[in-house]
Amino acid sequence: MENTTGSLIRKLRLEAKLTQKQLAGMLMVSDKAVSKWENDKGIPDIVILSRLSDVLHTDMQMLLNGKMNENESENGNMKKMNFYVCPDCGNIITSTSEAGVMCCGKKLAPLEMKKAADDEKLTAEYESGEWYITTDHPMTKEHYISFVAYLNDCTSAIYKQYPEWQINLHLPFPQTGRLVWYCTKCGLFYQDIRRK
Repeated sequence: MENTTGSLIRKLRLEAKLTQKQLAGMLMVSDKAVSKWENDKGIPDIVILSRLSDVLHTDMQMLLNGKMNENESENGNMKKMNFYVCPDCGNIITSTSEAGVMCCGKKLAPLEMKKAADDEKLTAEYESGEWYITTDHPMTKEHYISFVAYLNDCTSAIYKQYPEWQINLHLPFPQTGRLVWYCTKCGLFYQDIRRK
């Protein structure tokens, strides 16, 4: 089937187990309007499109494009997670695929993740079934690690950090995974950890 707004509306409506009449009732339009959209004889106006994207759990841009983004990272590998940090409020947002992310009125781009050099790595020791994470990284108000995350193929956990705290984390996770951390001056880094 061709990728169109109408075909995507129909696909998402059926996945939500809604009839055209039920969807129309939720949007306060006629079922004939829904039928027109699905047959590509019209598209919802912008106000209805916004409500429609909420009801169908998608975003307006995907509806207008007529297709969902196919992304390898949606196959459950949390190690491919994208991280976003708001420069105004410090909010941390994640996604496992391409996303339109906004915070404090600004569109955010995913941070570029860099592999840590040996002298940048966190110290990770495996003791009694958990990882013990420490670092000598500066933790001043102007330069600090604002979060540390643990990722593996099916798990993610984020540990928020604050200026003037020392990083002493105990992570009760399996023997292998990935540490990701964000330095307010240097950016986003990762290192893979494996029990020896």
